[in-house]
Amino acid sequence: MRRPVALVTGASRGIGRAVALDLGRTHHVLVGGRTMEGVAPIVAALPSAEPFVADLAVDPAPALPDRLDVLVHSAGVEDGGRIAETDRAVWERVFAINLFAVADLTRAALPALRAAGGLVIAVNSGAGFASAPGGAVYAASKFALRAFADALREEERAAGVRVTSIHPGRTDSDMQRAKVAREGRDYDLDVVLDPASVAAVVRTAVDLPPGGTVETLSIRPTRIR
Repeated sequence: MRRPVALVTGASRGIGRAVALDLGRTHHVLVGGRTMEGVAPIVAALPSAEPFVADLAVDPAPALPDRLDVLVHSAGVEDGGRIAETDRAVWERVFAINLFAVADLTRAALPALRAAGGLVIAVNSGAGFASAPGGAVYAASKFALRAFADALREEERAAGVRVTSIHPGRTDSDMQRAKVAREGRDYDLDVVLDPASVAAVVRTAVDLPPGGTVETLSIRPTRIR
């Protein structure tokens, strides 16, 4: 039988990697990343997979299949500081990756998603609900991503395309380690999520029968500082 097809962006590391490995148990996975070197080990580890290589902030998306069952937007970047100290180039770079690339890829994928009655999952953040000093750029991009997902959900509801926003708290990743180092704090694995926990939440949304939609779901570490 044909495996359903899932495209996962940012699949070479962190949450995206965990999601790709989990979905690979049941899906043919298009492993998204910026370089072939980055995605090749994930493709090799899966029973049915192929690379989907592009820098989606600047490049057009590679060819998409005629039917796409799942699209997981996991690629993202965290940058910026206090508003008074952050220039426009930083804002544009973060929004280009965290929002504009998502919008472009989703638009290109909609015919395939409609054909399959597919599911779009936006891996957002706790910062999609609240900001803090020094976090305006990242939070603004994630607030915007949440608004994008909310609008897409209503626009595509009649076509049978479901849309889910998942909001993880601090998750063990290269991005998180860089953020903690920039903040001058010690990295504590006890107060961050395992990426596999976020992948399990993605799996919950994917496995829900098509008559229902997980619209918005938050997951946070059990222990927090």
